[in-house]
Amino acid sequence: MKIGLISDVHANLPALETVLDDMPAVDRIYCAGDVVGYNPWPAECVERVREVAAATVRGNHDRTVESPERYRANRMAEAGLEHAKASLSDDQREWIGDLPRAETFAGDRYLLVHSHPAAEREDAYVYPEEFPNLDRHMGEYDGIVLGHTHVQGCRAVAGGFVLNPGSVGQPRDGDPRAGYAVLDTTADGTDAVETRRVEYDIDRVAAAVSEADLPATTAERLYEGE
Repeated sequence: MKIGLISDVHANLPALETVLDDMPAVDRIYCAGDVVGYNPWPAECVERVREVAAATVRGNHDRTVESPERYRANRMAEAGLEHAKASLSDDQREWIGDLPRAETFAGDRYLLVHSHPAAEREDAYVYPEEFPNLDRHMGEYDGIVLGHTHVQGCRAVAGGFVLNPGSVGQPRDGDPRAGYAVLDTTADGTDAVETRRVEYDIDRVAAAVSEADLPATTAERLYEGE
């Protein structure tokens, strides 16, 4: 089975559309959360992810759509959530609110979470160099898929792998191209994973950021992948 893995869309519709167009034929798509936040198209991205993803887990931005003020110390984040709260329909907000913290897929062989797999560390950042520290959480899983850092990476851990497919809508690893991954469940370890990057129309996002009166830095960082 081939599985497409996406994360951290962050309301960036041009990036999401480009990733879905670029993705090779897959049997399922799974999303590791943060469908909304930062960028101008929260409603459109929610609808598109609902259409294509077999399952989506909640990210920290998804979880705080109803309370943007929690990000008052980060104006970019707060403004993106205020925009999402105003833009989403009641049905879309209900869908966001019902997202689970974790899911398994492919016969429970793989765990899908947004950040740290431990519930008590739900918002912790786990960067690729720290993936080996998750060995105690591997259990019987062949792999753990997570997002949150916006840094693409895959590491062999405890006979399986830990993967961040990268951010679709706001990469922070110095590469402005949208990130995603493809998993081949017939292969083992990191050989099962292909990480991919694709260029998209950042100028279109920047124009929409300005039109939506979102902070200019929201668009500026996209050009740098930071």
